[in-house]
Amino acid sequence: MAAAGGESSAKPDSDELFQTFYSEVKQIEKRDSVLTSKQQIDRLLRPGASYFNLNPFEVLQIDPDATDDALKKRFRALSILVHPDKNQDDPDRAQQAFEAVDKAYKQLLDPEQKKRAVDVIQAGREYIEHMVSEKKKKLKKEGKDQTVEEDDPEVFRQAVYKQTMKLFAELEIKRKEREAKDMHERKRAREEEIEAAEKAKREREWQKNFEETRDGRVDSWRNFQAKGKSKSKSKGEKRSFLKPPKVKMEQRE
Repeated sequence: MAAAGGESSAKPDSDELFQTFYSEVKQIEKRDSVLTSKQQIDRLLRPGASYFNLNPFEVLQIDPDATDDALKKRFRALSILVHPDKNQDDPDRAQQAFEAVDKAYKQLLDPEQKKRAVDVIQAGREYIEHMVSEKKKKLKKEGKDQTVEEDDPEVFRQAVYKQTMKLFAELEIKRKEREAKDMHERKRAREEEIEAAEKAKREREWQKNFEETRDGRVDSWRNFQAKGKSKSKSKGEKRSFLKPPKVKMEQRE
């Protein structure tokens, strides 16, 4: 039983995991005005941060509708709070947190990347809205009360948050898959290029060797032909010395 319990805790259900992370984030957001440097570093490096931090708005704890000026002020305040110089008792973790903040800020400075992030958040909201609408339609068809748990604003925000995180995670997984595929293709193309270069090199070396030894092969052939002619001539000379036997004429009486 203990082993089963340990395995269960090691591999929690994805919904439970997102729910736990969401609760942690919401608790931190409520204390946002009084967060210490350590609390911000812990938030940015908590378990699952590699996926949490895919959402740049979540990293900076700022609304997607915030102005550029508000974004700049938030980045400055947060980057100072987690900067390694301010956290010399834990510089390594502070550096990681600072890099996460800096990356998120740069993403939101890029109009294209910012739009992608906003689109993901909007897609998450629309999915939940559609899901709620379908739930209500089903309840209405069954003649039941159409009240659903997502009618509670807090529950609705939780659902949107979880769905948004899943979308960010799926996009990141697809990005990594494309990157791995591109890397494999580049590697294969490079191997083919190297193989072609080596083949061309071998052909050049064979051609060079062929050219360098051509004179020798020609001389050998000429010598061979000369020897053949010499032997033929010798045989001809010997035959010229052979005289046919004289035939004696018979005398008749």
